[in-house]
Amino acid sequence: MTTAMAAVLADRALTVVRAPEIPDPAALAEALAGAGIRAVELTFTTPGVLDCLRKASGADRAVIGAGTVLTADQAVAAIDAGAQFLVTPGVTEPVAEVAARHEIPVVMGAFTPSEVMRATTLGAAAVKIFPARALGPGYLKDLRGPFPDARLIPSGGVNAGNAADFLAHGAVAVTAGTDVVPPAAVAAGNWSEIAARAAAFVRSLNSER
Repeated sequence: MTTAMAAVLADRALTVVRAPEIPDPAALAEALAGAGIRAVELTFTTPGVLDCLRKASGADRAVIGAGTVLTADQAVAAIDAGAQFLVTPGVTEPVAEVAARHEIPVVMGAFTPSEVMRATTLGAAAVKIFPARALGPGYLKDLRGPFPDARLIPSGGVNAGNAADFLAHGAVAVTAGTDVVPPAAVAAGNWSEIAARAAAFVRSLNSER
């Protein structure tokens, strides 16, 4: 198992950062890792994300991945910039091929059972169920019926109030989004606020439901 997937499974979480700018990617990654979420996904929706990946890769405790990877060219560029894992919004064979060639795990986006089956067939290290808010935690339990061995990671609408429910219904990890990394706090470089939000999210994973 790769270092990136080991961190995701041990922490039971990863963070996706969607922000118009990231003034200090390494400091952001360190703040999140220090609070208990080591896997940090920087997305291609952020301008200059390749430079951000290079800088964030200098964070000692974090594992850095690239998200919203749509093409093989983006996958290669992200890996060259230091990405240790890839995340796609949907099922994409070209990205899966690049990931396999470079021995980099890909968390592939899916929603329907057919998409989950296709993602696992393509060798996805885990399957991102997006948008998770659409059907809620119970949908994870339904998917685990036909796919008991699939590593399911819900994304979209996951927060400190429902993260533990997703885990209880079969998720191996959950994705923390803007509730943990608000774009305004990222742009302002408010790492202490983000660390506090991440710590609260991590605490919620162990709460009783």
